[in-house]
Amino acid sequence: MIGKLPEKVLEAILETIPIEFSVLDENDEALAWNKHETRIFKRPKGVIGRNVRDCHPKKSLDKVERILNEMKEGTRDKARFWIDLTIDPEGEKQKVMIEYYALRDSSGKYLGCLEASQNITEIQKLSGEQRLLD
Repeated sequence: MIGKLPEKVLEAILETIPIEFSVLDENDEALAWNKHETRIFKRPKGVIGRNVRDCHPKKSLDKVERILNEMKEGTRDKARFWIDLTIDPEGEKQKVMIEYYALRDSSGKYLGCLEASQNITEIQKLSGEQRLLD
């Protein structure tokens, strides 16, 4: 990144971007997440500092472990998948994309993982163009 952001600005950016994320450290422990009140995948604040294995659904844990192990080994930098969830008040299924990104320092050392989730239902409906301020 070029330049430095004041902490207040960085926090505002992280709460404003249209993606919810969680960050794990190199030991798979939860460090932080954004959009606490409006998350698709809600979690209690007590998860901070806990291992992902203790706070992830059992049915997908083996896949999460595989992704994290491959990131640590350096054979994977990202994983992307999408699922249909009933998260809107009308009970309509919504398309949610989930992405995992390896966090690495400038020498390539594994620092942890960023998990990003986004409801992409409205994005999928886009067609044509809409120019700025049109």
